[in-house]
Amino acid sequence: MSFNRLDPSDFVVSSDSITATLWTGAIPTLTTFFTSSVQEAGSSGDYYLNVFQADPQTSSTASIQFAVAYGNSAGSGSTLYNSAVNGLSPTSTVYGQYQNIVLGDENTNFVFGAFTSSQFWAISFERARYKQSLFPGSLTLELSGSLGVISLTDNSNYVASQTFNEAGRVFQLISGSAGVKVTTASTTTDGFSLNSGSYGWLLPDIGTILLNPAALSGSVASGGIGLNYSIVSNSTGSNNQKLYRAISGSTAATFTINSQETITSDFIFVRPRSAEFNYSENPSFISGSTGEVLYPSFINNPQTYITTVGLYNDTNELLAVAKLSRPLLKDFTKEALIRVKLDF
Repeated sequence: MSFNRLDPSDFVVSSDSITATLWTGAIPTLTTFFTSSVQEAGSSGDYYLNVFQADPQTSSTASIQFAVAYGNSAGSGSTLYNSAVNGLSPTSTVYGQYQNIVLGDENTNFVFGAFTSSQFWAISFERARYKQSLFPGSLTLELSGSLGVISLTDNSNYVASQTFNEAGRVFQLISGSAGVKVTTASTTTDGFSLNSGSYGWLLPDIGTILLNPAALSGSVASGGIGLNYSIVSNSTGSNNQKLYRAISGSTAATFTINSQETITSDFIFVRPRSAEFNYSENPSFISGSTGEVLYPSFINNPQTYITTVGLYNDTNELLAVAKLSRPLLKDFTKEALIRVKLDF
């Protein structure tokens, strides 16, 4: 075994952005949607509904893809915790949680485009699916209501500078698909609803979509699809189910979005020069009784094979091991350059 100290010039750091499909099975578009009747009947169903790609009651491959929820600052849209205390319900709890995470201020409302809203629908993706973040420009979300169907995407391809809040980057939802806006008689030139600002937010860094109920509830002429929400106390959890039905109810239900992550690679260049690493400490080289080299040819013309590179710290602790794909012949007439790549 031989050692050689690495120089700072032997290290190079590189970062690459990797995009991939998000849904189970590496499919680009989710077209089948299921919920759990057990969860709907349980206490968690009052706050959110998990959505699966297969029926969790019958399929062993069913796994959570995302969850849907409804938040209202006044607590409307669900039954109150205590009928004697107004404004406190599952929807107010959901609203407060997202308010803290996204806005960082309990006194600030959500502003979708130029429209201020005290309520929203939320789509939160399963954390393991979107890895580091969602990939802006890859979104196509089709929603259906009593008055029609609309396809939504984000405006990441149309903003000169990015907007940030406590949750990271913020992109407005517009009419369109796969990052391309569609301007119709019911939308403005920037793809917003005519009367109610944008259709919501894409928050890629926390894997969340917030939908603007006001933009979706109106008529087709005003950019909506008649996706109505309740502004008075109603059956707990019903607004969660309304969004689920809007996603899954279309005859051509489509939900496309990709994940994105930055892979940082540390390249380490190991350079065995002609005079280095030509001898071995392997016991087969040396006589155990006399300590002499067993084969005379190894004295003046040694040959070794490099099979492994070990990376050590200054206290001689082994930190990483790199294996060569095949042994590399080394003698006094040969030099080598071995590139070790560490991904993290």
